[in-house]
Amino acid sequence: MVLRAGVAGAGVFGGYHAQKYTESVKADLRGIYDLDGERAKAGAEKQNCKNFTDYDDFLDAIDVLTIATPASTHGELARRALQAGKHVLVEKPIALDLETADELIALAADNKLTLQVGHQERYVFEAFGLLDRPFKPKRIESRRLNRFSGRCMDVSVVYDLMIHDLDLIVQLLDAEPCETIASAEFVHGDHSDHTETLLRFAEGEARLAASRIVDDPVRDIRLVYEDGEVHLDFLTRKVTNTTPTPLARDFEQGDDAPHAFRDPLGFGTEQFLQAAKTGNPPIVTGGHGRRALQMALEIERAAGQI
Repeated sequence: MVLRAGVAGAGVFGGYHAQKYTESVKADLRGIYDLDGERAKAGAEKQNCKNFTDYDDFLDAIDVLTIATPASTHGELARRALQAGKHVLVEKPIALDLETADELIALAADNKLTLQVGHQERYVFEAFGLLDRPFKPKRIESRRLNRFSGRCMDVSVVYDLMIHDLDLIVQLLDAEPCETIASAEFVHGDHSDHTETLLRFAEGEARLAASRIVDDPVRDIRLVYEDGEVHLDFLTRKVTNTTPTPLARDFEQGDDAPHAFRDPLGFGTEQFLQAAKTGNPPIVTGGHGRRALQMALEIERAAGQI
């Protein structure tokens, strides 16, 4: 069965999602929705599908959708889609408050619908085997530092960038922090553009930095275990591993490399479509998205933003 697919949001990232549906044999891209009619039209023409500015009409034309709109709209658009009986892949964050996240999770469960959250770094970590190690890391150091782009300014850098690493921390440690210390820097508006945080756990700690105002981008993570260290550089695609656990050499890109290395977004799309067809849970569930959101909210409170 080929599923009728749609993308809500005709921005740059929405275009990437639309292309993945076009490339999939499991989906038939039927439409692109955006409140901006010209942008919706341009995106639809590029993908040879229909454009929509009315969300209800858009939902009537599809079975599954990706929500790639501004983060502040994720909760409302996902809620309406689930109420309409559609399977939803919502980009991170799942919502901006726990009440909305809980409502989405309940709607999906009650209506036997797939709800997947777009935490793509998880696919890479699973492909490396890092989520299957017998030891939990004692220390995690993560940096996700970008140049200013003007995108995602409706939310703080915690929801925009750091939340990727929060999802990884949830999976790696499977624990709630005992203490959260955070600082925030504001440059371009009311939402933080640079945040640093220290999360202390019963057994270990995590230090994270996320920014959208640096001159020299950095995207890496260091995992310190009792039996060695793993360092992943997402920009140079280099891996350093001193643990006894064999890992893939760098981020393999050949035809034989894991799909998650070659195309994380495409891999996530295929996993979503498969879950929607079979009813099996996706890799990143609504519950996973909620746990990352809960940690993000704690960081926002610690930094004095809420």
